[in-house]
Amino acid sequence: MGSRNPFGDLARAVAPEMVELRRELHRYPEVGWSEHRTTRKVAERLYDLGLQPRVRPEGAGLTVDVGEGLPIVAFRADLDALPVEEATDLPFRSEHPGVMHACGHDAHTAIGVGIATALTRHRQVPGTVRFLFQPAEECIPGGAQAMCAEGAVNGVSAIAAFHVDPALAAGSIGLRLGGITGASDRMVIRLRGPGGHTSRPHRTVDLAYAAGRVLTELPVLLRQGVDPREPLAVVFGRIEGGTAENVIPTEIELGGTTRTLNLDLWRTMPKLVEQHVHDLVASLGATAEILHERGAPPVVNHAVAISAFDRAGRAVLGDDAVTTTYQSLGAEDFAWYLESIPGGLIRLGAAVPGRSIDLHSDRFDIDEASIETGIAVGAAAMVDLLTTVS
Repeated sequence: MGSRNPFGDLARAVAPEMVELRRELHRYPEVGWSEHRTTRKVAERLYDLGLQPRVRPEGAGLTVDVGEGLPIVAFRADLDALPVEEATDLPFRSEHPGVMHACGHDAHTAIGVGIATALTRHRQVPGTVRFLFQPAEECIPGGAQAMCAEGAVNGVSAIAAFHVDPALAAGSIGLRLGGITGASDRMVIRLRGPGGHTSRPHRTVDLAYAAGRVLTELPVLLRQGVDPREPLAVVFGRIEGGTAENVIPTEIELGGTTRTLNLDLWRTMPKLVEQHVHDLVASLGATAEILHERGAPPVVNHAVAISAFDRAGRAVLGDDAVTTTYQSLGAEDFAWYLESIPGGLIRLGAAVPGRSIDLHSDRFDIDEASIETGIAVGAAAMVDLLTTVS
């Protein structure tokens, strides 16, 4: 790291302890809304710094302030893991069957604690940095909406967060002004019919065929009504129904997501899905019930945060380590904070050399050097933000 900023040395001193914290959280992952042990471990570290964390009443998630007075800026770190069975051979692999930190939230949390530690030792915070250790980022609805409703960002002038990027080299950050993620919703489509014998499909409703039509034709129909220059992904990840090979089922359920970069399209998507599904199955005699759950709008980064991280990244890492990044169709509930306050989601390089493993994979891992980078750049950027918004 560069030597033009004091947070490089602070991060170097703090990082080994935060790597150990990340490994402990990785070993004992918890899915959304159940991050009680994770919250306790974070709170213990913060109490040891002489801070006063405020744990949410449900015991999952907390906030804590470093510094005092105005202005207030915030850093968000998400706590939850995914319902994925880990397939790595890491010595600290998950000990909770069917649950894994497959999206790097263990690193985000360790970085958040590391930034709080660095700022506490720095002792020159020109205002207040509020840390939001948020539950349930992967859930719909997610923890960001709950924390906003609880007043966690009241009085906050700007907010930022990291997300590890397994395609970007450790020791670097990726910045983008404007949209950086897509909008995503979850849809569950329940198809129903009278059922019957597979030897007499003409006497009933062939529900498997109806499900097949929805599975293959709904994405096409939705795509046809959208400007071809607009990205749109409609993908199913779950199909359930039937009990025997010779029985036409009475119910089949399809589950998937819709994703777009267009905010207006995101807002109209529930109505479009409902219309097309009913049209597809009505002529076959089936009925449909559609549950469309809002996930999050696109994350739209503001200049105040991106400029602060650009300056911090160059000061701490050097000019070559700060790069521009792309807008993805992946969603992030961090977007809900940006509905009311400016901020930015920053991509943090975490690629493991020689490996190409995507987020949510059962073999996901990070280069732990990214933790030191996140602490150094994050601490410097928080102080920069305080001086910018004051």
